[in-house]
Amino acid sequence: MRKNLKAKAYVYPLPVLIVGTYDENGIPDAMNAAWGTVCDTAQVSICLSATHKTVKNLLKTKAFTVAIADSKNVIPADFVGVVSANTDPDKLKKTGWHVTKSEFVNAPIIEELPLVLECKLISYDTETEICIGEVVNVSVEDGILDEKGKIDLTKFKPICYDCDGHGYYELGKKVGRAFSDGLKLK
Repeated sequence: MRKNLKAKAYVYPLPVLIVGTYDENGIPDAMNAAWGTVCDTAQVSICLSATHKTVKNLLKTKAFTVAIADSKNVIPADFVGVVSANTDPDKLKKTGWHVTKSEFVNAPIIEELPLVLECKLISYDTETEICIGEVVNVSVEDGILDEKGKIDLTKFKPICYDCDGHGYYELGKKVGRAFSDGLKLK
């Protein structure tokens, strides 16, 4: 039996994205954003309300980073989502995270987050609040790589957001092989 849940955008999993920027004075900021995805080979798309300090910053600097939160960083990742830099400019310091400036864009890399996309702003639509960025580099902690230099989700343990139950869940168990397992039905 199936049940109708009305019109809701239930797309699972929603990665927990931490968007990092610098303001006009070089002060780093970060926010939690769950409504984001890949929109081309080297592009990301994230829905970001124009009221966020982070959006004001990226519109000025034309750059931002997108880190994927992992299970070790649930509390600070949630904190940067529930506290606004518009009212608490020191919110990033309260997380205990450390930042370094990206070599490729004018945006901060949060050292504690093992996977960071460094992006140039392509566009921001004020009507749809869709931000599109070109990924110019991926900075990754070598501890989440396998012996071939590929990202190993069992080492990385990224978290996703449950928009219905408001929970965070860890990913990491491999259950199949893409572009291979389906061939068994040919």
